Amino acid sequence: MIKSIISLILLITSVFLNLKHGWDSFNYKSNPQSLKMMNELGISETYIPVLGVSIILITILLLIPRTFFLGNVLNAMSIVLIMALAMRVGNFKMVLMEIPFLMIPLIMIWLKYPFKN
Repeated sequence: MIKSIISLILLITSVFLNLKHGWDSFNYKSNPQSLKMMNELGISETYIPVLGVSIILITILLLIPRTFFLGNVLNAMSIVLIMALAMRVGNFKMVLMEIPFLMIPLIMIWLKYPFKN
């Protein structure tokens, strides 16, 4: 029971964060700080909407029980990609800030989908 509640809380948190980041990727022109950060990581303005679409698709995968594992793996891979890009430019503060967000999909894989039973 406790395991399912924790898994549900992490699922809701992950879905909320992914939707927020995906939506912000579509509205990057209204947030110059976000555009500056993406450019600093080496992500060109052309690929920002592609990143937003992929994040939204990952969110949908998280909500479907059969694709829950795949969604979490892709979510973790996207976070590792951002960490690697940040390391490449020497932004170790961002790398350290991403570690807790990397733990969320890994813990969710371990806990499994909350409504499976």
